Amino acid sequence: MIAGALWTQWAIDPSFSLMGIMVLLWWMGGRAGGVARGPRRRSVWFWSGVAVLVIALNSPVDVESDRLFWVHMVQHVLLLTVAPALLVIARPMPRVLRALPRRTRLALVGEVRHGRWGAPLRLLARPWVTWAAFCATLLAWHVPTLYDAALRTQAVHDLEHFTYLTTGLLFWNHALAIPPFARALGWPQRAAYTASAMVAGWILAITLAVVPHPLYSFYSDLAVRPGGISALTDQQLAAGIMWVPGSITFTIAIVLAIYRWLEPAPAAPAVRIGSSAP
Repeated sequence: MIAGALWTQWAIDPSFSLMGIMVLLWWMGGRAGGVARGPRRRSVWFWSGVAVLVIALNSPVDVESDRLFWVHMVQHVLLLTVAPALLVIARPMPRVLRALPRRTRLALVGEVRHGRWGAPLRLLARPWVTWAAFCATLLAWHVPTLYDAALRTQAVHDLEHFTYLTTGLLFWNHALAIPPFARALGWPQRAAYTASAMVAGWILAITLAVVPHPLYSFYSDLAVRPGGISALTDQQLAAGIMWVPGSITFTIAIVLAIYRWLEPAPAAPAVRIGSSAP
């Protein structure tokens, strides 16, 4: 099981290299001359997000996901709801961009905001387009044909993880009201935005729990599984992972949105009768 493989089944793959580049840019941006490092808590969020990515992609979780469906679901929850949420709270892009030469930085930002090549990203960044992409990514990759293909072909598996993380980053920017997405939705719409995406995950979890037979041939064809559990039990455990732990980040975001929605407006300063204007 995972505990027994704790020190022997860590992997360094292309995802680790990309994380290394991200960490290097973060470090270089923080050392840029004449620029403040930013709130210390952002560093805590950033390093927490990086740690979750390492656990999801390079630890025994990734190795055991080929033998246990429920471990694979843990990996998906980390990539869709935990790591991207932590990273967007950290707001790393301003600091990462400071690591680039000024001319490159300005050209890149200008292209994203106004250029032709940045148009698809601007479209994808719209809240309900992001919502649709997030839900479609979650549901499509659990279609049996695609799910089995991802487990049998490393390139497809890498694409799956890439789409999880990228759509997750865009989705949680809106769900958690992170600038520059903070004003894209009002708080009631933000609560509905997040809750409806959580329900999409619930529908998938319920389907996995009630189907009376294993859906994925990759797992059902395994001769043995760690712990000796059946393929159907493994699938039901995966459904529980998606339903309960997979809902935690959504629930936090929904509660935050409802709190901000119902938060009393700040009182206007009192004006004394008879006082003269300054």
